[in-house]
Amino acid sequence: MPICYIFAAGDAPEALPFRPGEGDFVIAADAGYRTCLTLGITPDLLVGDFDSMEAPADFPHILRAPVEKDDTDTLLAVKEGLRRGCDVFHLYGGAGGRLDHTLANLQTLLYLRRQGARGYLYDGSFTYTAIENEAIEIPKEREWALLSVFCLGDDAQGVMERGVQYPLTDAALTAGFPLGVSNHILEDTARVSVARGALLIGWER
Repeated sequence: MPICYIFAAGDAPEALPFRPGEGDFVIAADAGYRTCLTLGITPDLLVGDFDSMEAPADFPHILRAPVEKDDTDTLLAVKEGLRRGCDVFHLYGGAGGRLDHTLANLQTLLYLRRQGARGYLYDGSFTYTAIENEAIEIPKEREWALLSVFCLGDDAQGVMERGVQYPLTDAALTAGFPLGVSNHILEDTARVSVARGALLIGWER
C-alpha cells in the first residue's frame, strides 16, 4: 500500500526522517504547502479551508473545505489518505506553533490507529505514535535516547516497559499524572505494551 505523507502548517524537522518515494501519496494541509515548497516536494493534493494562506491559483488538485467544520485541516488530510488506501502515515509540521493544534494532531494518531493504520508525527527531535491494547518495539536511534509514554483517554492498565532505565510491570498510567515521562532506552530495542487502554509514545531520534 502507498505511504501517506502529510505536511501541516507547524514546525517541520530540518531533516526529514523519511521522504516520499515513488508511489507514495503526499498531501499538503493548508499552509503546509509552503513547507513542501521549501523542501522541494510537490504534493499530490492540497486540502484545507485556506484560512492560513491563499490557495495557489495554478495548483491543479485542491480539496477545499469550509472554515466552519469539525475536522482540522490535518485530519481532513488523514481521512483523504485513508480513503485512498494508505495505512502508514508520516505527519510533518504537526507540532509547534499553536499548542491546541499540536494536541489535536497527537489525538489524530489515535484516530489513525483505530482505523487500522499507523501514524507517526515528527517534531524537531522526537517521533510520536499511538498504540491501543497492543505492544510496540522501538529501536534505539541514539545513545541514551529519551522515551516518554502518556495515557491517552481513560486510565491505561497493564502497562509494561522493557529495555529502558525505569522498567514498568503491569502498571497503570493515568491522564492526571505523567509517570511515563523522560525514560531512557538502554537496549537496542525497547518494548512498550498496554493490556487495556491507549498510549501516546514519543522517542528521541
